Amino acid sequence: MKSLKIYLATGIFLLSFSCVAPPRPPKPPKHPRHGARPMPPGHAKKVYGSKSARPFAPGHRK
Repeated sequence: MKSLKIYLATGIFLLSFSCVAPPRPPKPPKHPRHGARPMPPGHAKKVYGSKSARPFAPGHRK
């Protein structure tokens, strides 16, 4: 009976940590505010913490 409790506790412990997903990076803004100038790709890269400005450039949308 004691070993059954240990197996159940171990199983619950392992399952509670196996379902954690890494955080997703934020998506770049789709449209600038009305009347505001669009943010340059290099500045958007810095604001959102990306390593590359390519996803923020208008010619590189996929």
